[in-house]
Amino acid sequence: SKCFNVRYTLLTLPTSSDLKRAMAKELKIERDRSNVDVQELTHIWDGGELVTKTRREMEDIVFSDPTFSNDDKYFLSTEEAFVRGMEKSVRYVEVSRELDLMDDPLKRPLFKRAINAELPIELNEVMFIPALEGQASDEQLKKWLGPAKRHEIIGAYAQTEMGHGTFIRGLETTATYDPTTREFVLNSPTLTSLKWWPGSLGHTATHAVVVARLITKGTDYGIHQFFVPLRSLKDHRPLPGIKAGDIGTKFGYFGADNGFLRLDHVRIPRENMLMRYAKVDVDGTYIKPAHERISYATMIMIRAYLVFFSADLLSRAVTIATRYSVVRRQTPSKPDGLETQILDYVTHQYKLLPEIANSYALKMASRFMMELYVQSKGQINEGDLSSLPVLHATSSGLKAFSTEMACRGIEVCRLACGGMGYSLASGLPYIYVTAVPSQTYEGDNTVLYLQTARYLHKVYSQRQAQSELPADVAYLASDYPRHRTCAARSPYQLFDAHIQLEAYRQRAVRTVSKAYYIMGLAVTKGMDQSDAWNATSVEWVRAAKAHCHLSVLQMFIKAVQTLNMSPNNQHIFKALCDLFALHGIVENGREFRQDGYMSSEQLDMTQTQIYDLLTIIRKEAVPLVDAFDHRDELLCSVLGRYDGDVYNHLYQWALKCPRNKSEVHPSYDLHLKKLLKPTTSKL
Repeated sequence: SKCFNVRYTLLTLPTSSDLKRAMAKELKIERDRSNVDVQELTHIWDGGELVTKTRREMEDIVFSDPTFSNDDKYFLSTEEAFVRGMEKSVRYVEVSRELDLMDDPLKRPLFKRAINAELPIELNEVMFIPALEGQASDEQLKKWLGPAKRHEIIGAYAQTEMGHGTFIRGLETTATYDPTTREFVLNSPTLTSLKWWPGSLGHTATHAVVVARLITKGTDYGIHQFFVPLRSLKDHRPLPGIKAGDIGTKFGYFGADNGFLRLDHVRIPRENMLMRYAKVDVDGTYIKPAHERISYATMIMIRAYLVFFSADLLSRAVTIATRYSVVRRQTPSKPDGLETQILDYVTHQYKLLPEIANSYALKMASRFMMELYVQSKGQINEGDLSSLPVLHATSSGLKAFSTEMACRGIEVCRLACGGMGYSLASGLPYIYVTAVPSQTYEGDNTVLYLQTARYLHKVYSQRQAQSELPADVAYLASDYPRHRTCAARSPYQLFDAHIQLEAYRQRAVRTVSKAYYIMGLAVTKGMDQSDAWNATSVEWVRAAKAHCHLSVLQMFIKAVQTLNMSPNNQHIFKALCDLFALHGIVENGREFRQDGYMSSEQLDMTQTQIYDLLTIIRKEAVPLVDAFDHRDELLCSVLGRYDGDVYNHLYQWALKCPRNKSEVHPSYDLHLKKLLKPTTSKL
């Protein structure tokens, strides 16, 4: 359609040059008075100077290519967004081939991130290929992996069903082995067994890794994964027995291809079952894997990535809100004075500055999570599955904690921009609808917290010594010292990392022990284990959140203590970590006061120290978000522009709206004219 190629010319507005210079001046003042090394912080944020250099190179490539332009992304219909996404997908593959990016573990994800759009083919790389790499045998990889990486086939990962999502064992799709033909017969036996939601599935994928119940010799062996062709490679039509399509308009992700899949007795060769671990012989004999949860590795990988994803999106939102809060003025603090920058109001600082700290905290946690995943994956590939329980519990909890914190923080940032935050021009609604489904896909957050809680329950019930437990749960050991009161006697002691960590450990161990005690009490009264778990599940979720909060703080503190940086950066980084720690105490004060561990006076001291930290961080707020290094082309926000020229570009953005192409809208002749013409008013 011609509308996909429309480019609008920005108009010169009747605003004074003095006003425009004043708008930009606000941010310049913030940057000129800063004492931090923004470039050094950017390297820390990215994970090193090489990553920063590579990321900027990839951004230059994307932002100079008109196909990847997002200038009119907020004006596209859902169908236009999908077609535009497909156009960008093809260009993404073309450029990746030209620059040999496909097998580059650093450049390829940074290149895709810079595109900043929903790509209908995305699940091919995000889940389909990792599923093959993790679950397919060496022989299967030789056959399928190359075509998938070259995009000669495009894959989806079809797990979620209409009736089942997080509860994987409840999936209904069946794969029944027929020894007479040496084939599996895949079928959707009920309406609720339709695959529902998988990305790339509706109109893009030619193949899918389908998660289904394996049935052989009359026995149901639970969920396994199968390589299933969906569409003809000649004309893209669905193959016999395949019914696929789009699930309809969603809250966001308009360019994505979330689809449904109905399988009507579709036959695939026996060799199309992914057989790195579990296998089915020619006669139908089932050979079980060494660990029943080994097939969850792909989902764990996505959960690990979502911690990084959450930090990235929250940092974009707080960049927009912080810059706008410096440009925006509201109400003079003194009669006849200049209106006050809204970021100078302490109430506004209390909203926004903790979100800067949260962004850095989640970023440090994401780095730890990916390191844990890579290390554990290497062990698993070598046949050592000992790290799998810790990896599963950690990835589940941190995925839930980080996505919840990011989504809440993004909404705080939107509200901090007042009415402007409701406009798509702010970029904040787009960031929000991009982030918010992460709380439910790849595992509903409440369920994931409970999975982490089951791990905590198991560890606590074993009553082991600290030396016998992983470091992240050593505080649950039988010989871990319990403190009756917080050691902080003066406000400054609250900045002591040991005191902060001990407070969070005591909070966590108390919430775990409380949940364990209440559950045990229910069992002694005759309730069975499953009912007792359900009855105490709210307490267990609270315990899991406390554990995750502690884990993230530990990672942040470790980063503060180990990263090399200039003294000024060390000072502000420590202040951010302190704000993360103390703000968490105040926001969860009831749990820290439990059993009298912290007194009211200590909580008051904590609140006072937060105000002091706000003063310190306020002075560096703009440089701290500048260090995220989100270019204007990535933010897609009028409010978050680097130059601060908000109001000029906000008006220009409104003039780009397709509805403003004519002074009299077509709806006048169609409808409004009928209402107005009969009236002969003399007004």
